[in-house]
Amino acid sequence: MQPQEIKGLEGWVAFLSHAEIPVLKQTARDLATLHEDAENISARGVTDVIARDPMMTVKLLRYLQGHKHSKQEHEVVQVEQALLMLGVEAFFKRLPPKPLVEEVLRGHTGALISLLHVVHRLHRASYYALDWAVRLRDMHFEEVRIAALLHDLAELLMWCFAPDDMLKISAMQQQDKTMRSRTAQEEVLGFALVDLQLALAREWSLPKLLLTLMDDECAMQPRVRNVVLAVNLARHSAKGWDDAALPDDYRGIGELLSMKPEDVMVMIGAEAGTVCNLDKPHP
Repeated sequence: MQPQEIKGLEGWVAFLSHAEIPVLKQTARDLATLHEDAENISARGVTDVIARDPMMTVKLLRYLQGHKHSKQEHEVVQVEQALLMLGVEAFFKRLPPKPLVEEVLRGHTGALISLLHVVHRLHRASYYALDWAVRLRDMHFEEVRIAALLHDLAELLMWCFAPDDMLKISAMQQQDKTMRSRTAQEEVLGFALVDLQLALAREWSLPKLLLTLMDDECAMQPRVRNVVLAVNLARHSAKGWDDAALPDDYRGIGELLSMKPEDVMVMIGAEAGTVCNLDKPHP
């Protein structure tokens, strides 16, 4: 059951700042397998597992920021850098992969399915963001990938700790397809998830660069624009390539990469049979 006594943005920020962030069962299994083969374990192998799980990723970054060395001059955003600074063995001792999402949401099958859909969506967004960052010759492309992976972290956390409220929000939007996410979230929770996301990032003292890259209000910056477009494309195409907002996404991506919208569709693998009116912007 979700904690009913928590109310408002400040209440949830306080609660989530002290809560153990759940991780995916597959992450725990993969890390356990690596740890069993101690002689051959590598930072790269552990990084690959952590980097697939947005919750394990932020668990690591939050811990490192909270235990930052006084002489540390640069903020660490990349998972492998964070792992090397902490040490592989220290990671396993101090950051065990628990609790498990699947245990936290036991009895909430609908919420678990929705959370896994969000994780899949964020994987796609992070893949898009990484690909475009490489095309733009961004030397720090991994930072952009992580920002896309963590862009909807607050949504994941609320699915874990407020599944009943999140199901209400989902039901409202199913009943009224025109209802904006922010409107539904504010009606049920009293705040928008994006506001919770930024508040948590500040409370946890996450790297300022990551905070900027996840902030849609900074979308005029090319790297942030990359993240926003990747997240939007993953969200709008989650149920197929016929969403009315996709033509605007293709145009925006085309402007970012200096490509025609039609070429963008080919690049991202949009279904060949999809009919999109690229001449008329979506209102």
